[in-house]
Amino acid sequence: MAKRAPSSRPEAPSPETPQRQATGLARELDWLQAIIQHRFNPATAQDALPPPPPLKAGDGPYAAVCATLGLVAEERLILILALTPQVAPEQLDPFLLRNQATGRPFTEFGGLTGQVHAGFLPTAETALFLLAGRELELRLHHRRLLAPDGRLAASGLIELDLLRQGDEPPLSAALRPGAAWLERLLSGDGTEPRPTPGFPATPVTTALSWEDLVLDPKTLRQIGTIQAWLRHAPRLMKDPALARRLKPGYRCLFHGPPGTGKTLTACLLGKMNGRPVYRVDLSRVVSKWIGETEKNLASLFDQAQHRDWILFFDEAESLFSKRTETRSSNDRSANQQVAYLLQRLEDFPGLAILATNHRSHMDEAFDRRFQSSILFPTPDADARQRLWQDSLRNDFFRLAEDVDLVRLAADHVLTGGAITNVLRHVCLVAAERPEPVVTSADLSRAIREELQKEGRYAA
Repeated sequence: MAKRAPSSRPEAPSPETPQRQATGLARELDWLQAIIQHRFNPATAQDALPPPPPLKAGDGPYAAVCATLGLVAEERLILILALTPQVAPEQLDPFLLRNQATGRPFTEFGGLTGQVHAGFLPTAETALFLLAGRELELRLHHRRLLAPDGRLAASGLIELDLLRQGDEPPLSAALRPGAAWLERLLSGDGTEPRPTPGFPATPVTTALSWEDLVLDPKTLRQIGTIQAWLRHAPRLMKDPALARRLKPGYRCLFHGPPGTGKTLTACLLGKMNGRPVYRVDLSRVVSKWIGETEKNLASLFDQAQHRDWILFFDEAESLFSKRTETRSSNDRSANQQVAYLLQRLEDFPGLAILATNHRSHMDEAFDRRFQSSILFPTPDADARQRLWQDSLRNDFFRLAEDVDLVRLAADHVLTGGAITNVLRHVCLVAAERPEPVVTSADLSRAIREELQKEGRYAA
């Protein structure tokens, strides 16, 4: 087998023309067709498999991904089998053949039938049949290619989903192309995956920079520690003595009132270090079905691990809440979810950021697992003055002479998020005027409305 490819994300190929997209993929589909015919022909079923076509430069995104990752023939066969229902489902029609003796599909083919899709949907068993036929020794040898920690599954190139609960054999899992790779394989589009039930996260970015982040010195120093880990972690973990004592990965808790910069800091950590930041959509993670929440999280952690993503759990208290006394099956399931999260967080080798407005609601078992617990306090008067100055500096409107930012900062305790809401309000007011100008009265009115939203009232 070839050496494992580095775990960092390969460069996304640029979008291709339809003709170039199809070139390498068509040859790979022809190769799969030849292997299917080879296995179904009794005269050749036990012979060596036909070799794969060469990967040529310019053959499109599918060939480029296979070449970049250094996939060997067996891995390429599994990948093209997973992709075939998406692009050429008719090629799998031979697997719909029924055993005349039993009147049922051939067991060794594996496979599933969809609720809408009329064709054959491959499983891991289908891949083993093509790779090894009925040779037991060879089947045992190739099983590792389909293991969850194998390169294909761990990198997210393929997904193995055991749709049925109970004691189903693991290799009866549905074989699909990974959601994070599908468009990249077919069109070369490097767009990051969209949120789905199997991929419950969305990328978050910011146009701001570190200069726009207004925090107190202690908070900035603690964030600097995270920066240092992102820069030096690979070098630290190469030291044998340190690697024995330090677990890979970094877990931190951001806590404090809403609007104090927790999400912006997470985005900037990714932006400044070339790491995509994914905000976990908790509504897509949590499921009422037992085991589904854990499965959704497993998919997310596995993809993040092998693509150098930063995971950002906003409003984390809803997923990482305190465990309760077990009084019902729902309590037991909720406690199991928290325990599973603890284990996955400890094993995650990347940066995981949990953010909460209510630290007291978090399970205490997480405390020792955090390398950092960082308070984002409400900004003081000096910080508020800088926020006002930065926010109101623009070319769209001018400030009237009666605006006193020093007094504004001293009189009203607002977070950065609240000040941004005030900015939006006064921009709209200024836009309605012949000359875009913002007065002290405009700002006072906008501040009053913002405070009323929070149940407070301006002095």
